Amino acid sequence: MFKTILVQIDGGAGEASRLRAAAVLAEMHGAHLVGAGATGISLANYAVLNGGMAVPLSDRAFEALRDDVRIRLDAFIEQARRLGIVGAEARLFEGSTHDGLLLQSRYADLIVVSQQDPNDRFGAEHGLPQTLALGGTRPVLVVPPAYDGAPIAGNVLVGWDGSMPAQRAICAALPLLAGASSVTLGLINPERQSELHGDEPGADMALYLARHGVKVNVAVAHTRARESDALIDMAGEVHAGLMVTGAFGHSRYREWFLGGVTRDLLGSAPVPLLIAH
Repeated sequence: MFKTILVQIDGGAGEASRLRAAAVLAEMHGAHLVGAGATGISLANYAVLNGGMAVPLSDRAFEALRDDVRIRLDAFIEQARRLGIVGAEARLFEGSTHDGLLLQSRYADLIVVSQQDPNDRFGAEHGLPQTLALGGTRPVLVVPPAYDGAPIAGNVLVGWDGSMPAQRAICAALPLLAGASSVTLGLINPERQSELHGDEPGADMALYLARHGVKVNVAVAHTRARESDALIDMAGEVHAGLMVTGAFGHSRYREWFLGGVTRDLLGSAPVPLLIAH
C-alpha cells in the first residue's frame, strides 16, 4: 500500500493535474499526502552569494522567497481539503526542488511530479523525474498536464523488457496492479533480447504477477516503430489509465544523450506513468 505520497508544489501549470492524481491515489490507499515546496536557494548558498555580491540580497528578499512558498503550500492544503483528502501536510525546504524532493522521498512511498515539456531544456525543473528515479529509491509517478482525475489503476499497461529497472518498477507498482481491473504486460520485439525472456516471452513475469493476485494478460508487438510509440499505441488499445516502465533499462547514458524509451515516454505518455530504476 502507498501510505505516504509526496507531491511537488510549485504553483506551476502542471500542479492541478498532479494534485488530482495524488488525490486519486490517496483516496484509494487511505494515504497521507505531503506537499513539498522549495525556495530555490539554500541558506548556505545565500550566505555565499551575499558575501560575493557588490549589492547583497537583503534578508527581507530571502524571506520573501519563503513567503511565496508558504502561500503555495497553504493553497495546497486548501485544495487537498476540497479534493477530500483527510490527511495532508505541507513541508517547506531550502534549496532546489531536485534536492528537496530527493531528501523528502526517503520518508514516502511514492513521488508525484508533472510531465516535463521536452522542448524546455533550460527550465529549473528540467530532468526532475529522471533525477528522482535515478537518485532515489522510490517510484515516481509522472502526470501529464491533461490528466483530469480519471481512474488511474483501472486498466494498466506494464512495459516489460526483462531488465532490472522494469522489474523494480513492477514491484513498486504492485499496490496498484493488485487492485487493477486488468493488467497488460506489453513486450515490444522481445526476440531482440531473447536471453532475458525465456522460451515464452512474458510467461514467467505473468506467472509472478498472477501469484500476487494480479489479473494479467500478455501482449507482444513485433514492429519497426520506436518502442515508446509502440507502447503508447498499446496503451490506447487496452484503454490504459496508467503505464508502468523501468527507467533507463539499457545504458542510461546512451538514453540520456541519444534518446530512448524512458526519455520519450517522459515527454509524451498520454496517461500517468510510473517509473523506477
